[in-house]
Amino acid sequence: MSKNATQFTVPAVAKAVAGAIGDRELLIQGEQRYTYAQAVERANHLAAYLHSRGLGCHTERSTLGGHEAGQDLLGLYAYNGNEFVEALLGAFGARVAPFNVNFRYVKSELAYLLKDSGATALLYHAAFAPRVAEVLPELPQLRVLIQIADDSGNELLYGATDYEDAIAQGARLAQPELQHSPDDLYVLYTGGTTGMPKGVLWRQHDIFMTSFGGRNLMTGEPFGSIDEIVAALAPGPGTKLMVLPPLIHGAAQWSVMTAITTGQSVVFPTVIDHLDADDVVRTIEREKVSVVTVVGDAMARPLVAAIEKGIADVSSLAVVANGGALLTPFVKQRLIEVLPSAIVVDGVGSSETGAQMHHLSTSGAVSTGTFNAGPDSFVVAEDLATLLQPGHEGNGWLAQRGYIPLGYKGDAAKTAKTFPVIDGVRYAVPGDRARHHEGGHIELLGRDSVTINSGGEKIFVEEVETAIASHPAVADVVVAGRPSERWGQEVVAVVALAEGAAADADELVAHASNSLARYKLPKAVVFRPVIERSPSGKADYRWAREQAENG
Repeated sequence: MSKNATQFTVPAVAKAVAGAIGDRELLIQGEQRYTYAQAVERANHLAAYLHSRGLGCHTERSTLGGHEAGQDLLGLYAYNGNEFVEALLGAFGARVAPFNVNFRYVKSELAYLLKDSGATALLYHAAFAPRVAEVLPELPQLRVLIQIADDSGNELLYGATDYEDAIAQGARLAQPELQHSPDDLYVLYTGGTTGMPKGVLWRQHDIFMTSFGGRNLMTGEPFGSIDEIVAALAPGPGTKLMVLPPLIHGAAQWSVMTAITTGQSVVFPTVIDHLDADDVVRTIEREKVSVVTVVGDAMARPLVAAIEKGIADVSSLAVVANGGALLTPFVKQRLIEVLPSAIVVDGVGSSETGAQMHHLSTSGAVSTGTFNAGPDSFVVAEDLATLLQPGHEGNGWLAQRGYIPLGYKGDAAKTAKTFPVIDGVRYAVPGDRARHHEGGHIELLGRDSVTINSGGEKIFVEEVETAIASHPAVADVVVAGRPSERWGQEVVAVVALAEGAAADADELVAHASNSLARYKLPKAVVFRPVIERSPSGKADYRWAREQAENG
């Protein structure tokens, strides 16, 4: 870990950046536009409101275990927009820990998450008010409700405060004199697509260094002070970054926070409750967006199709940044064909590691699965006892050291398991299989929890998904294992075909056999009209297993 002269807090960085480029636009969504100065001022008003409701830090970090939180937690149960970003900044300003709430959750899942987090406050769009009302009787500790008005027609819940009223109340209050700490928490709940969601507790300084722009984008060097951050801000209007994934997804939050640290403008599509690719490309043209973030094929395929329609000029687009799900070589190649001068950046990271590794693809140089290892990325042995050297035999676990989380909220045992100490150094090992090659690059093989063991052979679902996804008739695919008397488990592909396309199971398996060993080929193909994914585009492997077993 680098020896930083400064331990960063988000409020201090946001204040300094807004002080330097206050007139620059920070948040753009349709007709709504907020400058850095306006957004940070509104966040400060929200912080004052939260503080006035008794929310904040009650126990300093020094007396707590890695799985404990000494602060109030604010759930962010909202679509993308200025409110979500202001709430992130406002929570940090009030020394309240913000956390993400998946808006796809049904009643039981939402109740579980809000109980597990111990949330005392919740920010939510009015569209979700009926679901919030359903779970409130089970959540006596949830005492501060802030409702964002929308066009759903749902009325303000009893006891809730309208978001703009909360901002207005905060504006009338004195700004609280709080001593922000680098130990103040940022909480990120895992997706829960392979098991129950877990709240990952990060020190603010650590997540800042790994994922909020704590390194110079040009040199990769860690910033040593707030003055260095301000000095590195780009002159002029700054880059425009369009964030497509929902902000309930960690990587999307990281993109926004890095944009703030580096002086970029963040553009959101005007359609917020689903991906409207036509709206996206028209927004890219209107705002001259230069960077867009996606999550895997599920977002990239519709984007490619919209660009191919020719309804908008997307020539400003220079970078497509992917993270959170597999972007297959087939779709990546299509992206580069419609954007021949663009770079596609694949990022690897997780709730437990932050941003970890990256890979660049350009015209004529497309690949997937191998990454340039960051200075703190390693592969560790099966027994978590030693680091594996580059060129090692077999597979190990992808690991990260340095700036890593404190642990999982309320779970000391899982914290100890996921964050082992190896040779006196603490690592984050969230469960991804990997291989460290001679040249220093790391090959990511797949998440162990969804790996299929068929006849004693380990089969990584991403490899099978890549093979099936390259068939032109396939719109989306997810692969899961189902019980087999002969093999223990067998591979099943759950496939959604493109509109108007036709292909049967035999054709898809034959196509996959061009790039897969025979034992990895699906024993069955289950066709579904659409593949169930999280709002961020990540595959829902629990759903996939159900389809595989019932198909």
